[in-house]
Amino acid sequence: MQIKNFIPNLVTLLNLLCGSIAVLFAVNNHFVTAALFVFLGIFFDFFDGLLARKLNAQSAIGLQLDSLADMVTSGLVPGIILYKLIALAVDAPAMTASSEWTPYWSGFSMAWIPIIGLFVTLASAYRLAKFNVDEEQQTFFKGLPTPANTLLIMSLPLILEFQNNDAINAIILNAWFLIALTLLSCYLLNSNIKLFALKFKDFSFKNNAMRYIFILLSLVLLIVLHFAAIPIIILLYIILSLIQNNQN
Repeated sequence: MQIKNFIPNLVTLLNLLCGSIAVLFAVNNHFVTAALFVFLGIFFDFFDGLLARKLNAQSAIGLQLDSLADMVTSGLVPGIILYKLIALAVDAPAMTASSEWTPYWSGFSMAWIPIIGLFVTLASAYRLAKFNVDEEQQTFFKGLPTPANTLLIMSLPLILEFQNNDAINAIILNAWFLIALTLLSCYLLNSNIKLFALKFKDFSFKNNAMRYIFILLSLVLLIVLHFAAIPIIILLYIILSLIQNNQN
C-alpha cells in the first residue's frame, strides 16, 4: 500500500480519537471540553474526504472507517450530551454504582427518562448505515448529516455556558424541549429531505449561489449571536435546501 493511500484514513482515525476523548469528557460533565474535541473531530471528518479525493485515495475501507468514526464523534457524543441535559432538566439523581467491582447490578442505580437522549445515537447509527449503501447521496444529502446534527446538540451546553441568558437557559433546560429536540433530530437524520452538500465542483456563483448565501448568512449569524447562532444556522440550512429543491 502506498503511504498516500493511508493518509486519509489516518485523518479519519484522528476524528475517532477526538470523539473518544470527547466521550470521556462528556460522561464527566465537562461539556465545553467535550465540544472542543467534537468540533476538532468534525474538522478532521471534513478533510479526510477532501484529502481522499485530492490524493485519489478513495477506498471501500475508508468509507466504512469514516462512518465508524462518525458513529462515535457524531453519534455517541451527542447522545451522551442529551442524556446529561435531560437528567439535569428533570433533576435526576446521578448514576451511582458500588465502589467494589461486581459483575452484577448490585449497588447500581440510574434514572431512566434521560435514556431518551440516547435515541439520537440509535438514529445516527441507522442514518450512517443507510448512507453507506445509498449511491444517490453524492451531490446532496438525504436527511440531516450527523455532523450537522451534532453541531446543533453540542451548541446547547455552549449556549448555557457562554451566552448566560435566563430566558434561553430556561428553554434549553426544559425537559419537554429536550425530548422534543431529541425526537426531531431522530426524524431529521433519517428523513428523505434533500439537503445540499457543501462540495464545490467550481467556484462560480451561478452554480453555487445557495452555498455562498448560506456561508455568508452563517458567518453573519455567528458574529452577531455567537453559539446561539448554531441552531438558527441548522434551520437556515434546511430552509435554503427546501427552497433549492422547489427551484429544481
